[in-house]
Amino acid sequence: MRNIYCGIADMRKQVFAEVARLAYEGGDYHRVDKLPHKILPDEPGNERDSIFLERAIVAERIRLAMGHSLRSASHQEPLSDAADKTAIRERYYEPPLINIIKYACHACPDTHYEVSNACQSCLARHCSNACPKGAISFLHGRAEIDQNKCIKCGKCKAACSYQAIIRFERPCQEACGMDAIGKDQYGRAEINYDKCVSCGMCLVNCPFGAIVDKSQLFQLIHAIRGGDKVVAVIAPAFWGQFGENVTPGQIVEAMKILGFQSVKEVAIGADLCAIEEAEEFMACVPAKQPYMATSCCPAWSVMAKKEFPGAAPYISMTMTPMVLTARLQKKRDPDCKVAFIGPCAAKKLEACRRSVRSDVDFVLTFEELRGMMEAKDIDFTQISDVPANYEASAPGVGFAASGGVAKAVEDVIHRLEPDREVKTVYAEGLRECRKMLRIARTGKYDGYLLEGMACPGGCIAGAGTIQPPEKSRRVLEQYKASAPKGNPLDSDYKEDLYLLHGGEDDWSFVGRH
Repeated sequence: MRNIYCGIADMRKQVFAEVARLAYEGGDYHRVDKLPHKILPDEPGNERDSIFLERAIVAERIRLAMGHSLRSASHQEPLSDAADKTAIRERYYEPPLINIIKYACHACPDTHYEVSNACQSCLARHCSNACPKGAISFLHGRAEIDQNKCIKCGKCKAACSYQAIIRFERPCQEACGMDAIGKDQYGRAEINYDKCVSCGMCLVNCPFGAIVDKSQLFQLIHAIRGGDKVVAVIAPAFWGQFGENVTPGQIVEAMKILGFQSVKEVAIGADLCAIEEAEEFMACVPAKQPYMATSCCPAWSVMAKKEFPGAAPYISMTMTPMVLTARLQKKRDPDCKVAFIGPCAAKKLEACRRSVRSDVDFVLTFEELRGMMEAKDIDFTQISDVPANYEASAPGVGFAASGGVAKAVEDVIHRLEPDREVKTVYAEGLRECRKMLRIARTGKYDGYLLEGMACPGGCIAGAGTIQPPEKSRRVLEQYKASAPKGNPLDSDYKEDLYLLHGGEDDWSFVGRH
């Protein structure tokens, strides 16, 4: 289950905190070699039989958190060998973003059905009668499945009166909506990067913590220490991530302690996104195209372009809220650097696109930001609250949850054209998104606005979140209730849209996907 406290989550927290502390302190980075021992000081190992294996895994986590590429087990150089190369103020992510530490992988068995101890040796033998291949036999009255005959249809599981037959599936494969995870010659997980869209769902669902993403944490702190003006633009899913009683005002104060010059809501970019997507939808559907799909989730849009090239022209050309907010900051202060703080792993690669990299300098997840807070010993009980300046509309804030983007766009259209019927459909999770596009291909969704979210639940369930999605959704509703504006068109930033498109007389879509 996602976001339940466990040793893996604690390990990620410690690694991010130690890497952040290392960057804040500066100096001789040879001490990075001691971090695995600092994090795991005692024998025996906490989670595995060998303390040496645990430390080797932690060392790779540290490398990735510093922005390095993954090493194989055959490489022997110390962590500090390349530390100076990443102790810089700017570094783009080098693919692959999502990596598997092979010697941390459990090499889980392939997908299969098996009989559990709940089997009651019943006389009806529904499981055997339901099996089309005769794969079920009985030993001492108990059912057994011949895996060589089994075709994994699941009919035996459905027929069992005691639910004694279970479907076993590798968690990373089950979580991957792109079917991008296979196995190597040793049975360990392997990612097909031609299919992978870096959503990170495998990362957060591996119960052995073998899948890890890269970070810009080290470089961001060096930019702050180097005197750069770093503006944090924080995604609306932040609410509640750092504790139920932590207020937005306290988070702003904490981020100033971390060294950020200022903090802006990405929800203001969501308002602008909703306005532009609404205008695009009204202009193009159905006059120029059968339907329009939203563009906010990078993993969803990359999936659509990879698997459904015919649908690519129907994905909105509007920039994502991250890019709109960042570009607005850069237009107002060209000398600043922008750090997007959010729940998403795929945003890290979106920021590397040539059309985006000049707007977004760093992308960190909430987990990585928490590491910075740990390094600076942030104690929210000791930080006084300050009034929060809510600038975004409630629908803009609602972008963080599934269905929220479509609802915001619909609200804008209804304000502009009250009599226009707007049909919407949304899908969450890449498997469901793929189903939605297959249906759209048949013409069933002609005239519709389609919203896709790679993470089940939306951004509040992204790979970089800390809290359980169901809790985040509840707290997000409180955040929306605090927003003083009821429609994106009420945004104070609406008149600044021309800044993002070259001038008041040039509203062509520039620098987009």
